[in-house]
Amino acid sequence: MPLSEHEQRMLEQLEQALVADDPKFASSMEGTRRGGPTRMRWIIGVVGVVVGLALVLVGINTTMWVGAAGFAVMVAAVAYALTPPRRSKLAVVRPDGTTGPAGSGHRQKSGSGFMDKLDNRWDRRGHDGMH
Repeated sequence: MPLSEHEQRMLEQLEQALVADDPKFASSMEGTRRGGPTRMRWIIGVVGVVVGLALVLVGINTTMWVGAAGFAVMVAAVAYALTPPRRSKLAVVRPDGTTGPAGSGHRQKSGSGFMDKLDNRWDRRGHDGMH
């Protein structure tokens, strides 16, 4: 059953809020929704495993190196199929109608997230002690 226009707008708003709140999680879930890039990765993986298995069988009759190459092709195909695709930064449609990468409104520091949290705690602790 297709979604109504109102439901589609609400779904888009929820998706945008998810991207704004947690872009890493949103990017990991993006490929699984429609089956686009992940489906193609699975197809390539299956074809790679079949080709690798064929090379292993040919290697049994000819030389060990062909079989080893077939095994390497199978391992690479499985690894390719199981790893999620890397994506560039996600675009967010802002309330003013502009688009841009998620989190572009925030100034990013050149440190790790853990150190940023510690800095923020230290700053809060210093300000709280003043009162």
